Amino acid sequence: MPDPADFPLGAKITIAELASDVHPVLHRLRAVEPVSWLPALNAWLVTRHDLATAVMRDAQTYTVDHPGFSTAQVVGPSMLSLDGEEHLRQRRPFDAPFRRAAVHNRFRQPVVQHIAQLLAELAPKGEAELRREFAGPVAVKTMMTALGLEGVVETAVLGWYDTIVNAVTQVTAGEPVSEEGRAAFAALRETLLPSLQREPEANLLAAASGASQGLSDEAIVSNAAVLLFGGIETTEGMIANALYFLLTNREWLQRVREDSTLLPAVIEETLRLEPAAGVVDRYATQDTRLGNANIAAGDLVRVSLSGANRDAAVFAEPDQFDPLRPNLREHVAFAQGPHVCLGLHLARLEAQLAVEQVLVRLPSVQLLGTEAAVRAAKPQGLVFRKPEALQVIW
Repeated sequence: MPDPADFPLGAKITIAELASDVHPVLHRLRAVEPVSWLPALNAWLVTRHDLATAVMRDAQTYTVDHPGFSTAQVVGPSMLSLDGEEHLRQRRPFDAPFRRAAVHNRFRQPVVQHIAQLLAELAPKGEAELRREFAGPVAVKTMMTALGLEGVVETAVLGWYDTIVNAVTQVTAGEPVSEEGRAAFAALRETLLPSLQREPEANLLAAASGASQGLSDEAIVSNAAVLLFGGIETTEGMIANALYFLLTNREWLQRVREDSTLLPAVIEETLRLEPAAGVVDRYATQDTRLGNANIAAGDLVRVSLSGANRDAAVFAEPDQFDPLRPNLREHVAFAQGPHVCLGLHLARLEAQLAVEQVLVRLPSVQLLGTEAAVRAAKPQGLVFRKPEALQVIW
């Protein structure tokens, strides 16, 4: 274990600081200890854009294929927890269905319908909590459609989701896989398997199965579970964060209302300022040096996407909301390298349509102005960053 005295700034940082307004902390680390040992995490934290990118692109030195990667213990090996040729073999069947044109052709109309239904129910009320009542349901309904779960009760899917996430969290803390976690994944598996037998046009799972080239049904289901939960958690955060930044930047709110072609740039800038997944984890496969740090084989290396996205060496005035910045696409909100987010085109589509239709259907929407509501609306979280609640009125 590194000597905390060699990284005095990292040694003082608490979990509470990392889970709340983390950006001042990340700025200090990047300036002095861009690769720092944080005892609070029992891990290295990488905050500089160039070093973060280097780690994510070098799967030979920094891998996800490690016993500490707890998701695999609950849902089985998947593209999320494998590297090298086996990672490619498991990811390849999903590549074509998740390409931009395929996603837009398959999903634009269903997503529009999900959003219209949700907003039709909310509009007469005059108030809502847009994270749980809108952003989350958009993400859940879309992923259920993607995986051929339209006939399944939404609460059942959310129940499996919560139980499996809790099981992964417990494994991360050193506990065995819970019986509840095993049962939830077994129920999900049995529900997903029939989707594999349908025609490839029916859903993404059937399309992946048709292109599996020998990948087992079990492997496809494990990957589907990863896609389901990743698609719910991060897309909910992405939509809620985008709404937060627009509702707290009134000039840009008005500009987007007048010119919807600005919305894609607004979505990208919210991804840069507050990526829904704030960190990604890798494990060192060998002793190596990164920046100012000597990293030992087996060490956990946490890449701060939040830190990389506000690196002043890459983004001028990094804390400013500026959708017109010329190098906006240099953000790393969807990671980099072999594990770049497979669902990035679907997530962007959902976020753009969701925010666009909120502004159309709720034209006078604004954040509730109470101190508690304003505080709860600010994105927070150790790994996944989003508002605790996004209470609005119109």
